[in-house]
Amino acid sequence: MLHALLKALFLLCGLLVSGWGQALELSAVRLWPSPDYTRITLEARQPVSYKYFTLSNPERLVIDLEGVEAGTLLDAMMKQLSADDPFIASIRVAMNRPGVMRLVLDLKMPVKPSVFQLQPLEQYGHRLVVDLYPVVTADVATSAESSPSVKPEVPQYVRLITVAIDAGHGGEDPGALGASGSHEKDITLALAKKLKQKIDAQENMHAVLIRDGDYFVPLAQRVTKARAVKADLFMSIHADAFIKPHARGSSVFALSENGATSVAARWLAKKENDADLVGGVNIDVKDPFLKRTLIDLSQTATINDSLKLGHAVLNEIGGVNTLHKSHVEQAGFAVLKAPDIPSILIETAFISNPEEEKRLNDPKYQDKLVDAILDGVLKYFDKHPLTAPARLTRNP
Repeated sequence: MLHALLKALFLLCGLLVSGWGQALELSAVRLWPSPDYTRITLEARQPVSYKYFTLSNPERLVIDLEGVEAGTLLDAMMKQLSADDPFIASIRVAMNRPGVMRLVLDLKMPVKPSVFQLQPLEQYGHRLVVDLYPVVTADVATSAESSPSVKPEVPQYVRLITVAIDAGHGGEDPGALGASGSHEKDITLALAKKLKQKIDAQENMHAVLIRDGDYFVPLAQRVTKARAVKADLFMSIHADAFIKPHARGSSVFALSENGATSVAARWLAKKENDADLVGGVNIDVKDPFLKRTLIDLSQTATINDSLKLGHAVLNEIGGVNTLHKSHVEQAGFAVLKAPDIPSILIETAFISNPEEEKRLNDPKYQDKLVDAILDGVLKYFDKHPLTAPARLTRNP
């Protein structure tokens, strides 16, 4: 009898040890706050099973992670939380019951959570993504009116030329990796902020940033944000990489309705359009703005204006950096598909080229580059005044 009991206890201990050995350890946790939403990403070598629900009074989001063991990474997520996060007040983690780790987000307001999984892609393993949108704007989370980062600050003007500046990539999507480890998303944001300062210094112009920090914005939302602020121009800033480190030079692209103008342009458009896959979009959520912004193909006039804008900008950039191509190329870039806004994508240089990467990280060179872009914009409006709003005087 005693022998049988000891044998049973031994087997039970073996099962428990085996169960513990199968516990899933997270390989990374990341917290991305932005004006529109906050994203939490949990990464692991296998898919994470989960359930979630919300509680009120006080507002909380509860996520039960099945088979996930507690560890330093979950603790690290609490340290990533900043006091100015628009949605999360605090984060708590504890074992809820055997085999279930409970993650509790104490919220500053009611939210509409979007929780979904992403398959391994590029440098990432399996990802569980938690997006927190405010309830008030949850159904129009792509709308820029709810975002302080894209509200024009109009200082005593009746009408300003509004330029939307889109810093490519961001958050979960780092973009291209430089020869010395630079991330494209950091360089594009630095250039976008400098360009905004230069444009805002013009008497009759104002710039808005599609993203003003390190967070991910889906491609369709970038278009929607530009349209929401009634932008007169849209410029997406990038710094791409190529498989060969000697590739160099700047390029400007416009949208094409009839295929790419070169194999390289087609390759680049696909690479940039894959940003949604890397950054992480919940494919189960239908974008209410998608039909309005991306399916309207009656934009021949807009594309013609985009080509004129691109040509003006390309000519000026050529005085600062070698041009990869001497003409504006075209391809099916999703981020350029606003049907009513002249839109261009600027590949400032190849971040994969050690020399160009070094220059892209140089503040003085960044200033020269954005000066050239601004000069191109100004020359575009000087040459095509009918496409620009009237230059009005200050109000008294």
